Amino acid sequence: MVVEDQNLESGGSVRVVIKGESHLRNVLWGPVRWIKMLAKELHWSFVFGVVSLYGINQGLGGSLGRVATEYYMKDVQKVQPSESQALTAITKIPWIIKPLWGILTDVLPIYGFHRRPYFVLAGVLGVVSMLFISVLGNLHLYLALLWMTIASAAMAIADVTIDACTAYNSIKHPSLASDMQSLCSLSSSIGALLGFFMSGILVHLVGSKGVFGLLTLPFALVSVVGMVFSESHVPGFSYKQVNQKFIDAGRAMWRTMKCSDVWRPSLYMYISLALSLNIHEGLFYWFTDSKDGPLFAQETVGFILSIGSVGSILGATLYQLVLKDHAFRGICLWTQLLFALAGMLDLILVLRLNLKLGLPDYLFIVVDEVVSQMIGRLKWMPLLVLTSKLCPHGIEGTFFALLMSIDNAGFMTSSWLGGVLLHVLNVTRTEFGNLWLAVLIRNVLRVSPLFVLFLVPKGDQNTFKLPGEIIGEDSDSDEEKEEARNLELASLVHSADRR
Repeated sequence: MVVEDQNLESGGSVRVVIKGESHLRNVLWGPVRWIKMLAKELHWSFVFGVVSLYGINQGLGGSLGRVATEYYMKDVQKVQPSESQALTAITKIPWIIKPLWGILTDVLPIYGFHRRPYFVLAGVLGVVSMLFISVLGNLHLYLALLWMTIASAAMAIADVTIDACTAYNSIKHPSLASDMQSLCSLSSSIGALLGFFMSGILVHLVGSKGVFGLLTLPFALVSVVGMVFSESHVPGFSYKQVNQKFIDAGRAMWRTMKCSDVWRPSLYMYISLALSLNIHEGLFYWFTDSKDGPLFAQETVGFILSIGSVGSILGATLYQLVLKDHAFRGICLWTQLLFALAGMLDLILVLRLNLKLGLPDYLFIVVDEVVSQMIGRLKWMPLLVLTSKLCPHGIEGTFFALLMSIDNAGFMTSSWLGGVLLHVLNVTRTEFGNLWLAVLIRNVLRVSPLFVLFLVPKGDQNTFKLPGEIIGEDSDSDEEKEEARNLELASLVHSADRR
């Protein structure tokens, strides 16, 4: 650091330089001290698990897997865009049944442990599935889809398990709850950025099947987490209790879902996601194969997606700083409108209007991706907050997983409807003449959820809560329940946000 100060006799220059060097050391070593503090207070295996699962398995591995899957379906299986759109949506089914994994890890210990065996199981399933796809030549499409779904189930099981560990530690160490969420978010964001940046390069060097082979390493790391994870042993568990616990959890969830304050916003969230048609595969094929398109290489596609991750982070930051105190219905209205307008950037690109305006494809699509991801995150964040507010006391984790399953069902429906639209408009591997119409229809449908906006509560995001008979106010004070709910759901929100 260089600081100009002509008054050398006062020693001002010397003091400023020393202060600057001290500040630089704090910046460089601050994160290291922070991680060491968490490892000391929570046990090093928990920090290792968060970085391994959120950062490496989901962040890095998830982004690599997404790009590899797109090229695998296009270049190896040689399916049409509409078929790829519909088939890849099937791999998300394990995320729809997340409550099942959550209940299993909560009520069914294996050899006296609730978490460790599920980490090991998830890692083994992931390694085996990735090996089958990468090693077997001429693998039938539906067998490949089966192994992809198993890999997705492995990631979902690991996700639910680490969520439960984070929620438990947040309740046990409430003063460190925000530090844990920062570690989760930071790990995931850095992992996704690195994964997307490397994805195109790796697909170019070793092919999509080679990338699947490399993905055995993040899954193997999940099993390692299970082997070293610190967890109390539960001896003498009575497995006769499991059936009753499943029944009790099911009754509690059904009783809550019948409440109008729960099913109405849940229905809106499903509709808003389902009608925001996903036609990504049609655009992806056009980006990479169409002679009239930009013909992006693998490296370029990966870099564009990594820049899009930055837009997502910007959206989350903007929400935290500006929009978190606004009413649910108002913010849903404006973010849905902006979401539809952002889709018009794809229309400008497909119609090649950007070239007429003198904007090159590469620059325009980078801006498009950043804006789309940022607005998509702004639209998604209040829905996540609303979801957390709908969870009753006592079954927060399981019920949150149920609500997120509804949202994941909306995403899957969006992909299927998008695939149908591409098929009806005859958007194929070589025909893209009607792709602009598919984009236009998608943008119009993005406005349609506003007609059911009345399902969303008017309440403020900070004060809205369920009726007392649903959240169980007869057992604890409002303050205690709200704190416990927020702490337990915080890690689940971060995890669901990555979906």
